[in-house]
Amino acid sequence: MLVIRTSSSHAMAALRRFRAFPRTRGLHLEFVGLTDGQRELRIALMTADLREVFNPLLTDIADAAQAAPDDTEALVAAVQRFDHWRNLLQTIGDTGLSKESRRGLYGELRVLREHILLALSPVEALRSWTGPLLANQDFQVNRCAIEVKTTSARGPQSLQIASERQLDETGVEHLFLVHLSVDERQGGNGESLNAAVESVRRPFDAFGLATQFDELLMRIGFFSHQRHLYDDPRYTVRAEHLWSVQDDFPRITETDLRPGVGDCQYRITTTGLERFEVSPEQLAVTLGTPHA
Repeated sequence: MLVIRTSSSHAMAALRRFRAFPRTRGLHLEFVGLTDGQRELRIALMTADLREVFNPLLTDIADAAQAAPDDTEALVAAVQRFDHWRNLLQTIGDTGLSKESRRGLYGELRVLREHILLALSPVEALRSWTGPLLANQDFQVNRCAIEVKTTSARGPQSLQIASERQLDETGVEHLFLVHLSVDERQGGNGESLNAAVESVRRPFDAFGLATQFDELLMRIGFFSHQRHLYDDPRYTVRAEHLWSVQDDFPRITETDLRPGVGDCQYRITTTGLERFEVSPEQLAVTLGTPHA
């Protein structure tokens, strides 16, 4: 159980922000009044089959509450993060990650293995993986950010950009976009998601970081009890492109939007991006150069 205790006034202010509390099987959330006039927000595990999810769930909720500016906002943040996990668990269900989510996770793991871990120590590499934390980009380290897009379409390709902040280099000195074009099929000689997870876990395991790595996977929705779902499809990388996002790179940022416009999703075509291309060696040098 996670317990957050505060005054009744803060609790009531938080309660007014919600019409109803999110509920889900196996997890219970409630406000409880105490005899001293205070109140507790309690989040409890009610069934053993969610035990592996519970610790990362509580850690995420506690971190969100701790980062809030006051007690009321801490309670609101806790309930909102609980609702995020509820939605994640309902989306995953018994069938596991969606086809698109599996492909996206495979792409992030490959970049982690083939680029990040070659340039940084395992400790720094794991800390840099911010995709599971719902950051604007998938990797952030040394004033550098990397967004990864993985597609399986043939022919001319376009990439879905999730928001006006995803390709915005504000706050970083270097922003890179990595595009992996993969062949995706049942069976064959490609690499499964399970195989990618295990190959990336090994260097973390050697440094005692396997548990932290697994908790990040769970934040995405990759649970060990569903590993049997991820032996297929198999992925083979057909092409990889690394682009430096700068100057007139095709994108929409916050400064392009009129006041009141936000949450902007759009697509960019990969045609004509050759002049922004960088080599893996250039990326490695940038990743391994701390900000002075």
